Amino acid sequence: MKILVADDEQKIRDLLSDFLSGEGYNVVAAADGREALEKFNADEDIGLVILDVMMPFLDGWRVCKEIRKTSRTPIIMLTARTEEMDELESFEKGANDYIPKPFSLNVLLARVRARTQPENAAAGGEILTYHELKIDTSSHTVALNGKVLDLTRTEYELILLLIRNKGRVYSREQLLTQVWGYDYYGGDRTVDTHVGRLRAKLGVFAEKHLTTVRGYGYKLEG
Repeated sequence: MKILVADDEQKIRDLLSDFLSGEGYNVVAAADGREALEKFNADEDIGLVILDVMMPFLDGWRVCKEIRKTSRTPIIMLTARTEEMDELESFEKGANDYIPKPFSLNVLLARVRARTQPENAAAGGEILTYHELKIDTSSHTVALNGKVLDLTRTEYELILLLIRNKGRVYSREQLLTQVWGYDYYGGDRTVDTHVGRLRAKLGVFAEKHLTTVRGYGYKLEG
């Protein structure tokens, strides 16, 4: 699947390109609205578009409107504008989804998968299992041995990220970026505190599978 990412901030373009590429997507990046529209029109293989609203030359809404004249390709708006009218404007222009900044990469990935995997979109989500743990992304629930756990949003996103990437070691900085958001300024203590609370709720499962890599971060294994 090829995804067009358009944002005038290079930091965000690089972040999304690296992250989505790591998830198996082919990413095409654009630095402004005009370039985004040109690249979309030149490549019929693009299956999803992620548009920042505030971009030079053509804003994201204009790009979305122009794309909708010829295509029903799914469009996700990514923007720092969080007023209700801005969200409504995005949908009126033809967007399929709207994600405010700062954003969690884990949430963004879930939205992308919902738009690029028809079977998941139709079902409203997916079921992930790992030993005695089961995650239902449609209801955002995590069950251990059949019992639903009372997890916070952050704890849910942490365990979802780790299960989707079993065996991969995540540094504390990477977890901050992918779970809390690209511009979150918390430190290592924030990650350690939430992982500690997650461990307590997972109990024996965490003792077996949630591993601390000393001086670096965490991974799920075993």
